Amino acid sequence: MRKIFLKSLVELTGHRISSNILKKFTASRLSRTMNKSFVKVYKVNIEEMEKPLQEYSSLQALFTRKLKEGSRPIDQSANAVVSPIDGVLSDFGKVSEQDTFVVKGQEYNIKAMFGKKDTEKVFQNGWFFIFYLSPTDYHRIHSPIDGLIEDQWSCGGKSYPVNDLGMKYGNKPLSTNYRLISLLTAEKGKVAIIKVGALNINSIHPTHEHATIKQGSEMGYFSFGSTVVLFIGQGDFKIEESLTSEMKINYGQKIGSF
Repeated sequence: MRKIFLKSLVELTGHRISSNILKKFTASRLSRTMNKSFVKVYKVNIEEMEKPLQEYSSLQALFTRKLKEGSRPIDQSANAVVSPIDGVLSDFGKVSEQDTFVVKGQEYNIKAMFGKKDTEKVFQNGWFFIFYLSPTDYHRIHSPIDGLIEDQWSCGGKSYPVNDLGMKYGNKPLSTNYRLISLLTAEKGKVAIIKVGALNINSIHPTHEHATIKQGSEMGYFSFGSTVVLFIGQGDFKIEESLTSEMKINYGQKIGSF
């Protein structure tokens, strides 16, 4: 029963009222009593957490934990593009000549993804990567490149689940959910990082306030499990050949290079 209750707290429904109630509970000190169960049920690696388990004041504090320095080495290859998150690389591939890509049987249009005129042109014939963060994963988002944050904006309305069922049967959640989008420019090309809200707009928290950003630097975090979509602009990008769909991946791990 305890396991079922815990899962209901972190694998929330898409109903705004129920999700807000549950989020308030997980941020309360009362939820701290669930921390040990959370670690056990979701097999969290406590050895790499920044602080001892007993120092996290709530379930949400544990969920948004930081890692010990050096836990995620950043690939040092020349012109490398690295994963921005810990999670599962659900899918990846080329954007078609019709500016579309398919995820879990649903076709997405890159113009709808960005919700902003002309931005999609940069990523025509480029690459897409879909990263899913489960309750088990570290939930902070990091920059895949050294670059300049050229633009940042939000779009989308209500947010629905982005787990397997939501992705297969939902109303194209990647392009309809609330999204916070960062457009990065580097010497070799452009990258877009789309943080997709899983429940409501308060689940995405940006933390980087400067115009420039270093590869591996924190950009923000999710309050609950969600998805990051990464677009690489057209050009000389070469994908890492070892990548496979549904593979586990950590932030800082190389996914390709310019």
